[in-house]
Amino acid sequence: MSLNQWEKKVLDARGAEERVREVEDELRLAAGLTALRERAGISQRELAKRIGVSQPRIAAIERSRNVTIDVLEQYVTALGARLEVSVVQGRRRTSLLSTHGADKSRTAPSQRSA
Repeated sequence: MSLNQWEKKVLDARGAEERVREVEDELRLAAGLTALRERAGISQRELAKRIGVSQPRIAAIERSRNVTIDVLEQYVTALGARLEVSVVQGRRRTSLLSTHGADKSRTAPSQRSA
């Protein structure tokens, strides 16, 4: 079987389109987080120190699709940015979450006032 035949077989398999989208999302998140950190001129080691985790944990965050909002918030806040989460339905955008970045106190979500 040639590479082209194998690729066609894999992509024609049931659920392949959804899995390809999932992989694209994983890569987009990983590339986006890494780009943010690199634009800030901060190493994984320095970011880890700012957040209070190990450097391998930062590497895992940058590879993972299943990152919690709390972890994303800590990550972007440590870079001096803020996290925004919105839902887009057609032309309508609903903001679900907007943090205050570096100005925000670093308390647990359950301790923050609503």
